[in-house]
Amino acid sequence: MPIPAGRIRRLWTLLVGAAAAALLAVLVAPAGAAARTAAPTESRPVYSYENAVRESVWVDTRLDGDGDGRTDRVAVDIVRPREAAAQGRKVPVIMDASPYYSCCGRGNESQLKTYDAHGDIVRMPLYYDNYFVPRGYAFVGVDLAGTNRSDGCVDVGGRSDVGSAKAVVDWLNGRAKGYTTRTGATRAKATWTNGRTGMIGKSYDATVANGVAATGVEGLETIVPIGGISSWYDYYFQQGAPLYDSGPDWLSDYVESPDARARCAAVQQRLVDEAPRSGDRTSLWQERDYVKDAAKVRASVFVVHGMQDLNVRAKHFGQWWDALAKNGVERKIWLSQTGHVDPFDFRRADWVDTLHRWFDHELLGLRNGIDREPMADIERTPDHWTTDTVWPPRTTRTTALRPGRGSAPGVGTLSLKPGSGTERFTDDPALGESDWAERIDTPTPGKAGFISRPLGKDLRLSGSSTVTVTATPTTASAHLSAVLVDLGPATIRDYGAAGEGITTLTDRSCWGASTTGDSSCFKNTGTVTAEVGSTVFSRGWADLGTYADPGRGRPLTPGRPYTLTVSLAASDHVVPAGHRLALIVAGTDKDLIDPPATRPTLTLDLSRTVARVPVVGGADAFAAATATAAAHRSTGADSVRPTRPHHPVPGGE
Repeated sequence: MPIPAGRIRRLWTLLVGAAAAALLAVLVAPAGAAARTAAPTESRPVYSYENAVRESVWVDTRLDGDGDGRTDRVAVDIVRPREAAAQGRKVPVIMDASPYYSCCGRGNESQLKTYDAHGDIVRMPLYYDNYFVPRGYAFVGVDLAGTNRSDGCVDVGGRSDVGSAKAVVDWLNGRAKGYTTRTGATRAKATWTNGRTGMIGKSYDATVANGVAATGVEGLETIVPIGGISSWYDYYFQQGAPLYDSGPDWLSDYVESPDARARCAAVQQRLVDEAPRSGDRTSLWQERDYVKDAAKVRASVFVVHGMQDLNVRAKHFGQWWDALAKNGVERKIWLSQTGHVDPFDFRRADWVDTLHRWFDHELLGLRNGIDREPMADIERTPDHWTTDTVWPPRTTRTTALRPGRGSAPGVGTLSLKPGSGTERFTDDPALGESDWAERIDTPTPGKAGFISRPLGKDLRLSGSSTVTVTATPTTASAHLSAVLVDLGPATIRDYGAAGEGITTLTDRSCWGASTTGDSSCFKNTGTVTAEVGSTVFSRGWADLGTYADPGRGRPLTPGRPYTLTVSLAASDHVVPAGHRLALIVAGTDKDLIDPPATRPTLTLDLSRTVARVPVVGGADAFAAATATAAAHRSTGADSVRPTRPHHPVPGGE
């Protein structure tokens, strides 16, 4: 029987850890005490950040994305501890490969790379270099092909994007060529690293990390994708329904360097031609689907995502997580109530501490116990977190909830019992999920709502859901939205506000060492909350024309019923006692999908409509929660316990 990939990684970590511990014991022990000091569990800031080596290398990607007859080179800016190299110690690498280093900036303060007169890096955006280089890591900031100082073209998650970052991992492991200049012939070798690399980044950067991991490249030990895309098709469409009115060509043009735009017209045109606004899947989208290649992933994966992220929707982390789990990949996850926000800006001290221990374990091989700690941290209410040993909890069961007719049109029931009859609604592009939820108890023509009894116990849903509908349209095109709603008052992070759940303050905190050109001090943030009467916590969309093939839409025949299953985004939500759980099925979800060409009325066959949701405790838990009206609030849901206390990391090291 083959050994699971996760177990192989753990065995390798133990072997590497023994060697790393022998080395680090000398680095962190008091003078004269190395021989009797126990193996360290944490790297310490023993190297000078001010005197660190700062250099640039151009790595040959072995691709010719811009078709100029020579292979593209990507710029790699490096900050690494000088003393380690002088002592012959090889260090691991933390790498952020990004298209944003010159066009748009990184982090909450939109920092750009800056250089000195010789072209060497002065300021590397974010705190990773400030914090980790003194602790014995190198930090590498890669300009993706077609951006900043790199050759080639941006192809939005395709072979060029992923290949340019993968080439750097290969160079760090002696398998690719690097040069001291963009066009010269003088070779640069990464003799200072042991090749063990961890990729990190938010949004596009996180997406590239997912893509590189899906190649199975040797030497990539871990990735930490923050709000990352797992399939580019699912960023622009969901089951044929368009999520944005612009395509990947717009994003490519937005991030490309000015000189790249002039030579990348053919790549831009391909992004137009092979990404039709019909929502049909093409070979372009197949190339940019990392989920299908999850079996190739060798790296461990620490996922961070906002459950209310309406930019990179939560479906991305859910399908990626499930595929990694199926293939035995070592995993960890943080799920916040924010939108598209970095954990450095919603849980800073805990995040820096956790990331430090994660990289120490995965890249230095230190036995600090993080692999035995709970797999999941989940934000329940603003700034209140719980943990789970395994996520989703082992007692989670897919539970079939059935919509039924109620006492008024469009105000139905949701229970374990099969429904009957029909409900009708008319697509109204002026309305969205918040409008539907606010009028859930009122007959309105724009939605069909189905509501459980008030809960007598807390009910936890953990994972991804689906809703299968049988709908008869009145026109030749129709879009569907399905959302799960917690009906009841709550204080939530205001993910719909400008900061998506946070606000930027004026004071700063420091995370690592600084130089005159690169400060480790960043503006602090605060939590922004909202009082609401209902919370949409999972959502999904589809074009009814994809009923026969999720990859290709077709015209509908008015008056004919069609059956379609809509995938809903992963989430982890506790519906408290006293609240109600609702399923809403409607047409266009305003501001989240584009409307169809027509404005159909759809009739749902309730006997052939079902929501399959991941209930902790399964159908029995749902039955128990809805058996009697709420008498009191319970203390929590299965497998939830408070997080461990945090000890702040001192700043200004």
